[in-house]
Amino acid sequence: MKNASLISITALAGASMLLLAGCSGGGDGGSTDDATATRACVILPDAASSPRWENGDRPALEKAITDAGFEADIQNAQGDTSKYATIADQQLSKGCGVMLLVDYNGAAVAVTAKAQEQGIPVIAYDRPIEGADYYVSFDNEQVGALEGQSILDGLEAAGKDPATATVVYMGGDPADGNAAMFHDGAVSVMEPAGIKPAQEPPGVWDGDKSATNFEQALTALGGKVDAVWVANDTNAAGVITILDKNGLTVPVSGQDASVAGLQNVLLGKQTATVYKPFALEADAASDLAIKLLNGEKPTVDKQLEDGTPYIAVTPILVGPDDVQKVIDDGNADAAEICTDEVADACAAHGVG
Repeated sequence: MKNASLISITALAGASMLLLAGCSGGGDGGSTDDATATRACVILPDAASSPRWENGDRPALEKAITDAGFEADIQNAQGDTSKYATIADQQLSKGCGVMLLVDYNGAAVAVTAKAQEQGIPVIAYDRPIEGADYYVSFDNEQVGALEGQSILDGLEAAGKDPATATVVYMGGDPADGNAAMFHDGAVSVMEPAGIKPAQEPPGVWDGDKSATNFEQALTALGGKVDAVWVANDTNAAGVITILDKNGLTVPVSGQDASVAGLQNVLLGKQTATVYKPFALEADAASDLAIKLLNGEKPTVDKQLEDGTPYIAVTPILVGPDDVQKVIDDGNADAAEICTDEVADACAAHGVG
């Protein structure tokens, strides 16, 4: 297991601030209409795929933008592409100085085009969007690489040879541009060690569907599995219900440092979770939005393959001995994690 302490928190903070200097390069400035240039229009994707959107990102973005003297119009599409488009039209009709969009099943692409027709710069937040002026996210391939490493670490601890291990891949929804990055990052670590997927059901962002898909994959494998690469904690929780049902404990990966994910890590049911302190991502995105609202043209030092300026924030791998760090950061509550079932594991790993 790689310990989170091996990844510098200083580097993390630096990644969220690596950029916003100078007034040349990168995207258009904001609308020249003073009445609209004071509004940041934000669309979140849903409340089901992760608790972070409403519990973390919304308050962090709203505080940063309003503290800077601007208006934050933050709406949630609730997993509905039609609602996403309706929200965008309503926001654009009122006027936006910048749009900060978390894509949902490609709905943000058309919104981006509409915004840019009005001279409004678009920040793709957490998920890439074709045509966006900027992309702010954690380093998604690094997220996948950390997940892949947790699978290798788990197999090593179990005395299993990766080259002969039966590993199932449980990815995210391919409509989410990040899903491919998580997958590619994981494969970049696992494949050189000899791992090939024994089963790879269609990717989803849904714990219940992941449980069903994994159960079918496990049946096809005759009930044999040595590890499961899973793209996030919600899907991992679904996989773990099937492993529990079959009396199996194998290495399982995940990300988001959700309450359920951290509990499963402490209980030894999930090898690790990739921790992405949303505050750092929200800080980087809101800093960028504020620069654009102020009429500046920020520069960044990374790009996606299509040339989109990319602000990449560094993730952290969290094993059982690292859970307290997430709590200390204020991104988890010990009382929520250390329920009766998990109390002994919390005590064993110094969580409280």
